[in-house]
Amino acid sequence: MAVTLLSNEVLDLCLGKPALRSLSVTHTVADALCVLKKLGDSCVSVWSCHHSSESGDSTIRNVGGGGAAADCRCIAKVCIVDIICYLCRPENLLAPAQALQSPLSVLIPKTSGLVRHLEPNARLLDAIDLMLEGAQNLVIPIPESKSRKKKLLEKKSSLDSTFHKNGIRYCWLTQEDVIRYLINFICLFSATHSEPINSLGIIDTKNVLVVNYDDPASSALNLITESLIHQSSVAIVNPDGQLIGEISPFHLNAGDETTAAAIATLSAGDLMAYVDCGGPPEDLVQLVKERLEEQNLVGALELMEEESGLSLSSWPSFTSTSSDEDGLSSSVKNGKHGGYSARVVRRSEATVCYPWSSLVAVMIQALAHRVSYAWVVEEDGTLTGIVTLSGMLKVFREQFKVMG
Repeated sequence: MAVTLLSNEVLDLCLGKPALRSLSVTHTVADALCVLKKLGDSCVSVWSCHHSSESGDSTIRNVGGGGAAADCRCIAKVCIVDIICYLCRPENLLAPAQALQSPLSVLIPKTSGLVRHLEPNARLLDAIDLMLEGAQNLVIPIPESKSRKKKLLEKKSSLDSTFHKNGIRYCWLTQEDVIRYLINFICLFSATHSEPINSLGIIDTKNVLVVNYDDPASSALNLITESLIHQSSVAIVNPDGQLIGEISPFHLNAGDETTAAAIATLSAGDLMAYVDCGGPPEDLVQLVKERLEEQNLVGALELMEEESGLSLSSWPSFTSTSSDEDGLSSSVKNGKHGGYSARVVRRSEATVCYPWSSLVAVMIQALAHRVSYAWVVEEDGTLTGIVTLSGMLKVFREQFKVMG
């Protein structure tokens, strides 16, 4: 059984995964925001190419890659948090509508290797090694028969940006996917899964991103960007170093572009409440508006107002020729439901464990909360470190060496 696991192909982990939505690097930030809000995806893939249709229409449906061509590759992923951090720049808070017309290239991090291509017949070990080198997402082609490909192409709507011009579709493979797969075979890894995490050397005490409860949320902006790169989070602590909560990219990603105004005006503690379950409290929304007025951030204030005319449907850079838009519900079309994001929203309570927690317990916690980390605290709540999925993968990689 262990030998079989070692030789499994990455395609085994991709079964049932949805195809990637694709945008060209030449599209705008507004285009990406529109796709994320209309379709409810957590992120959208960005490609180095742009294919136009025969009619000359350059809508999102025609963006994609050309298979293995060297000049047509997925080079990044973009999520709501990337857009929020971009809008938080002082010059963009003054003119957010103009900032949203910038090309997607402004959102691509300088850190390379976060997205890597991998063939579907590659080994599971190959995928793990790439992730341990820093890859967050592996781009895997979805094998399909010619007949199925033809049927899918015939049925695809004008908003379907999952197909590339040659008919190839791709999917993501993430660290979460690998950990979720490995946990099904946890019994193969001797007693490692039951050992406490402090005995495995995976508690990171150096790269812990922390901000105090009363600090301005804007002081955490660089930390939020860093947490995106490292797939972690920003801890909020009290003066005694006890963990109170977090500013998590996962929670921020459930919001929308107006969160940039909240980061610019609120404290870290208030921001934690602003992005909490169900959307921001009305008193905090009003506080943000008042402070935007005080700072004369008219553009950001307009971003907060529904009647400002900055709705995505009015932006000229995004066009749609589909009447049914993939059968999206009206709430998702508007990007909101009941005034808030239509994406899944969770409370900003942090996922925590203890130094003596077992590896498998921490794995289950992270998977259950759909996060890539867990904060490590002492009994009194003092923050001591963080455990990431990457650290867990290192443990399994060492076990693979022993097994084969």
